Amino acid sequence: MQGDEMRLYSRRDALKLSLAGAGVIGSVTAARALVEITVTGGDFEPLPIAVPAFSSLDPVLGEDVRRVVTDNLRRSGLFIPLDPSTYPVQRGDVNVTPEFAGWRNITADALVMGQVEREGNLIRANIRLWDVIAGQQVFGQTYATDQSNWRRIAHIVSDAIYSSLTGEGGYFDSRVVYVAESGPKANRTKRLAMMDSDGANVRYLTDGRALVLTPRYSPNNQMLSYMSYVEGNPQVYLLNIGTGVQQRIGQFGTMTFAPRFSPDGQRLAFSVESAGNTNLYLMGLGGGQPAQLTNSAAIDTAPSFSPDGSRIAFESDRGGSQQIYVMGSGGGGAQRISFGDGSYSTPVWSPIGDLIAFTKQYDGQFHIGTMRPDGSNERVLVSSYHNEGPTWAPNGRVLMFFRDLGGNDGPRLHSVDVWGRNEQVINTETFASDPTWSALLG
Repeated sequence: MQGDEMRLYSRRDALKLSLAGAGVIGSVTAARALVEITVTGGDFEPLPIAVPAFSSLDPVLGEDVRRVVTDNLRRSGLFIPLDPSTYPVQRGDVNVTPEFAGWRNITADALVMGQVEREGNLIRANIRLWDVIAGQQVFGQTYATDQSNWRRIAHIVSDAIYSSLTGEGGYFDSRVVYVAESGPKANRTKRLAMMDSDGANVRYLTDGRALVLTPRYSPNNQMLSYMSYVEGNPQVYLLNIGTGVQQRIGQFGTMTFAPRFSPDGQRLAFSVESAGNTNLYLMGLGGGQPAQLTNSAAIDTAPSFSPDGSRIAFESDRGGSQQIYVMGSGGGGAQRISFGDGSYSTPVWSPIGDLIAFTKQYDGQFHIGTMRPDGSNERVLVSSYHNEGPTWAPNGRVLMFFRDLGGNDGPRLHSVDVWGRNEQVINTETFASDPTWSALLG
């Protein structure tokens, strides 16, 4: 194997190992070293990738799709798109095998060639991904989507590239619902809003006449659960995203809040405050009376299911301060898993099950972090005056949260990867809080 070829494969293997080891550091010495390098940000190098102009009978469309693909790869922090002015070929041709020597000269490890066309009501993209050092095609595939949302084809292509080069699922073809906040600080209007994972295509789901908080996606992306003051007292509601129909789940206690869907989408866990106590309940979406999961004089809230639905993580002050507990999804047998300094809240189980994200308040700061489901390997990713509300990308390797720096400013959405690197602001039209990330749209 030649030197350049070894460089590509060692870098790609390091990338795959670090992704696989984000939650559990491997027992093999070489794997552990690679994971540690990535986690600390020491010697990790993003993969250099070239994305020349996509050929198209509609050059504007071709460039729009290429730009979104390039921006997605750059935003992931795992790839570094190279400067197009250095490319040996400015426009890609999916029907021709590249002259790899020219691409090697600009240090490209991977190369994307694309063709994008409108065909009736569809936009179709023909994509080729090449391993430049080995001189081989990684994949060749055609993708199509409705032309009313051309950005989706770019996100689908981005996911295919990401998955092929990392061995992990992508996350670009997804959406985020959040609370859009506008107006004066003392009297903010709060609406549910939905956007693409990169902040584009904003759509408002509620009109702002009633305060809404803590939206949560259903697993099939068709429903939202959230808390609303539409009838005065805070209660949990469901919203059908397609039809816009809202309905209250029922009248249970003084207030209901902090809802979360089960992984099968058939049940909803939430908190009920009644007679001064706050406990967790579980009910089927078909209606009926909810089953009580906890029974204590503490405040039990923020339930989050494990991906297999067998366990629930939640926060409780039953031990004197807010901490994270895990119990079976049928209730009972709760075990505390957070033992660091400070108080812990908002536990959210990773969609692949290896980590639980949380908010921790300690030493005058709010920290977003992760731990294993048994509480080990706690890692703080970001710290600031006020960080809160983590939500997982569909692949379990990126978190979104909101940050409020106080003063006359307002909350804004941020993202960070599971190694605490690549923190970014997600631009929104208004102030934004309480994000919830959908599953992949495909």
